[in-house]
Amino acid sequence: MTAPTPITRTTLFTLTALVALGPLSTDFYLPALPLIARYFGVDEAGAQATLSAYLIGFAAAILVYGPLSDRFGRRPVLAGGIVIFTLASLGCAVSQSIGALVACRFVQALGACAGPVISRAMVRDLVGAQGAARVFSYLSAAVALAPAIAPIVGGFLTDAFGWRATFVALTIYGAGGLVAVFWILRETNQTRDMTAANPLSWFRIYGSLVRHREYFGYVLAATFGYSGIFCFISGSSFVFINVLGVPPKYFGFCFGVFVIGYIIGATSGGKLSKRMAPPQLVGLGSLIALLSAIALVAVNLVATASVWTVLAPLLPYMIGVGMTMPAAQAGAIGPFPRSAGAASALLGFVQMGVAAGVGAILGVIGSPSPLPMTLMIAAMAVAQMACHCWVIRPALKS
Repeated sequence: MTAPTPITRTTLFTLTALVALGPLSTDFYLPALPLIARYFGVDEAGAQATLSAYLIGFAAAILVYGPLSDRFGRRPVLAGGIVIFTLASLGCAVSQSIGALVACRFVQALGACAGPVISRAMVRDLVGAQGAARVFSYLSAAVALAPAIAPIVGGFLTDAFGWRATFVALTIYGAGGLVAVFWILRETNQTRDMTAANPLSWFRIYGSLVRHREYFGYVLAATFGYSGIFCFISGSSFVFINVLGVPPKYFGFCFGVFVIGYIIGATSGGKLSKRMAPPQLVGLGSLIALLSAIALVAVNLVATASVWTVLAPLLPYMIGVGMTMPAAQAGAIGPFPRSAGAASALLGFVQMGVAAGVGAILGVIGSPSPLPMTLMIAAMAVAQMACHCWVIRPALKS
C-alpha cells in the first residue's frame, strides 16, 4: 500500500515529541521523588507508588487506544489523549496529598499513553513494515534525548521552585502537543477497521495476537528490556541521592549517562537493520545486555559502592537494550498492517504491566545499597535473553 503522506522531518519531529510523553512523564520528576516522600511524610515505597500508578494507568488505557485508532483514525484519538494528559498534569501540580498525587498520576497515564501507541502506529502507516525497524530505531534514539535532558531540567526546577514545578512544565508541554496535533499531523489510517471499536472484536484481535508465537516472543523481549530500564528509573534517584549522596540538581547528569547508552544502541540498531533482520538484532542486543548486567552485579558485589560502579556497567547494558527494543517493536508490529494500533497497544500493555510489578517489588525491597536494583536489572536481562532463545528463534523455525 502506498503511504498516504510522506514522513517529513516536521512530521517525524512531532511524532517524536508525542512518543516522548511517556518518558517525560516519569523521568522529569525523578529528582523530586525523595523530596515528595519527605513532603508527604511517606517512605520510599509510598513515593514510588506514583510511578507504579502511572504504569498501571498506562497499561489500562493502552488496550483501548489501539483499537479506537484503528476504527476512528489516529488523529482524533491522539488529540483526546493529550487533553486528558494536560488536565491531569495540572492536577498533579496542585495535589495536596500523596493519595491525590497518585490518583492524578494514574489519570495522567491514561492520556499520555496515546502518544507512543498512536505515534508508532502512524509510523507503521506511513513507511510500512519494511521501513518500520529503521524509523523506530532513529525514533527511539531521538526520544531517548527526553530522559537524558528531563532529569537535568527537572533537577534544577525542583531545586529552584520545588517538586510541583515539574508538573507545571508537563502541563505546558501537553498544551503544546495538542496544538501540534491539529496544525502539523494529518490522518494516516487509510484502512480503518469498522469492527475495531466493538469490545468483542478487541478480544478477538488480542486473542489472535497472543496466539501468534513470534509476535508474543518479540513482546516479551521488549517487555523485559523495558522492565530492566524501569528498575533504574524507579530506584536510581534513591540510590544516587540517598545512598551515594548525589545532590538532586546533579542527579540528571547521572541519569544522562544511562540514556547515552540507549541512544548509542538504538542508533547502531538503525544502521545494522539494513543488514540484519529483527531476530538477529534482538539476539545481539540481548547478549550485550546480559553480559553487561552480569558485570554490573559482580562489580557491586566486590567493590565499594560508588556512582561509577553503577554507571560504568550500565552504559553497555543500555546499548544492548537500545539495540533490542526498536527491533522487537518492529518485529511485533510489522506483520499486522490492519491491526497495527492493536498490536502496538498489546505490546505496551504487557510492557507497562510487568514493569509496574517489577517497580513495586523494588520499592518494597528498598534501596539500602545499589545491590537490589542491580540484581533486579540482571534478572530482567536473563529473562530477555531467554525470550530470544526459547520463544523467538523456535517460532521462526516452525
